[in-house]
Amino acid sequence: MGALSIKQVRKSYGPVDILKGIDLEIDEGEFLILVGPSGCGKSTLLSIIAGLDTATSGNIQIAGRDVTHQLPRDRDIAMVFQSYALYPNMNVAQNISFALEMRKVGKAEREAAVARVAKMLQIEHLLDRKPAQLSGGQRQRVAMGRALARNPKLFLFDEPLSNLDAKLRVEMRAEIKLLHQRTRTTTVYVTHDQVEAMTLGDRIAVMKDGTVQQFGTPDDIYSRPATKFVAEFIGSPAMNMVNAGVAAEGLSVNGQAIALTPEQQQALRAAAPKSGCVLGVRPECVRLADAGLAGRLTLLEPTGPDTYAFVDTAIGPLVLRTGGRVPQRVGDAVHIAWDAQDLHVFDAATDRRLG
Repeated sequence: MGALSIKQVRKSYGPVDILKGIDLEIDEGEFLILVGPSGCGKSTLLSIIAGLDTATSGNIQIAGRDVTHQLPRDRDIAMVFQSYALYPNMNVAQNISFALEMRKVGKAEREAAVARVAKMLQIEHLLDRKPAQLSGGQRQRVAMGRALARNPKLFLFDEPLSNLDAKLRVEMRAEIKLLHQRTRTTTVYVTHDQVEAMTLGDRIAVMKDGTVQQFGTPDDIYSRPATKFVAEFIGSPAMNMVNAGVAAEGLSVNGQAIALTPEQQQALRAAAPKSGCVLGVRPECVRLADAGLAGRLTLLEPTGPDTYAFVDTAIGPLVLRTGGRVPQRVGDAVHIAWDAQDLHVFDAATDRRLG
């Protein structure tokens, strides 16, 4: 039995199904990411885990204990919200210790807990300040400190970094990862940011329209996306996608033969897709070459360490990501290439991966 077990959880509002039978299980100490676009059901699932919402059907267990119908206070969880939810009339120390005080924890134990988490989060110098005197990053640390003081069985994070600027998001992302490495508390973290998902999670559940499209490690999700949606959602820039027809020796796009590996050819023959395929290749796997698919450079986007190059080709517009600067200029004729093992092939009818 895992630290968190979610079995066939469904949520409906009248005829509208928000969650359509979610099954997930994570082990003690794991960091689970729920990621997906707005409206996919990830925050609803987190609310059901927390007890802030009730499932229409299904079962939630925490550390082997059925909590499906228990109140939030009885689930031994701590939640960090997007809005921080700090009490404005209390200073930092009081905010951190308030939940412990409500649980009738003794003063000496409360003070020890405040000192412990303040040291861990490096906010000892802020303990006498009110929330209005804190920056966004400092408020987020206080919100995490309040959760840490509880020493719960389960941490729940609901898009905690979405209100921070880009620099602070990077800093706080590192703080959260270091915090988890120190405490090894089982954690569920909701985000729509795929960079957060890839950098923080031990395992990721990619959600769409109330279903889990894929559940696996960051490497699984990135290297072998189970569906076309997962392939396009994870990765930046997004994976290049082109519609392909099935040819005698593999796939063809606008008359251009596409070389496949023997394994890909075998999967293609076994599936025999009637509606054709969708072919995907990540921008970082496409390269400028002396020979290959001919095209014309239409746009360059230098980002500093990398450059994104947009190329019009006979099979459609493609994006490549390359380190450093590109010597060619917009309008130049170029050739691009990739390795067959870097291709991803999806059934056009089902969007499922082939092989």
